[in-house]
Amino acid sequence: MNKPTRLIEWIVWGGLALVIVAIFGAYVASNLGRNHRPTLPVLSRVSDFALTNQFGRVVSLADLRDHVWVADIIFTRCPGPCPKMTRQMSELQAALSANEPVQLISLTADPEFDTPEILKRYGEAHGAAADRWYFLTGKKTDVYRLATKGLLQVLDEVKPEQRESEDDLFVHSTKFLVVDKQGRIRASFDGAEPSSVPKILEAIRVLLREKQS
Repeated sequence: MNKPTRLIEWIVWGGLALVIVAIFGAYVASNLGRNHRPTLPVLSRVSDFALTNQFGRVVSLADLRDHVWVADIIFTRCPGPCPKMTRQMSELQAALSANEPVQLISLTADPEFDTPEILKRYGEAHGAAADRWYFLTGKKTDVYRLATKGLLQVLDEVKPEQRESEDDLFVHSTKFLVVDKQGRIRASFDGAEPSSVPKILEAIRVLLREKQS
């Protein structure tokens, strides 16, 4: 074999080797990127519930399946953190696309006062979209069961003799909980922070990309 022919062969084989290396490198990079996507731990599973929303319709855990949802605890007479948390939930609603399977859930700490009618007015005052943001009420035992047993959050009524003011009615969590499509709590964010919305949105995006198992 003469030298020019051998040189051509080396060039061809060298080119093929470079192509193979490039393809393999792209494959590895793709898998590394896929394997290093952010994931969220499973913190707990929400137990079943059936409560009433601001339109008088019953909402259960089954109704939220196949949706990522964000929950918080507020009450309409709350002078403390609730207005700030509701504003953040409103910001979150505005940041979501209309076609994203995401539900917002605000559970009242004051079900004996916060009837569906009162919650409907409260929701309208804060721009709540009827098909996106539910305000839930019901029997006190059922509401408190969801809050403390299902969502694992603090919720308790302050006894009259322990109240420091007439507005000191309830002790409740100020967390935003992000729940996946299978009803599992995957993230928790402090509503007392200046704005939890970007972090909540990031968690929602992670869960929307997940494949159900």
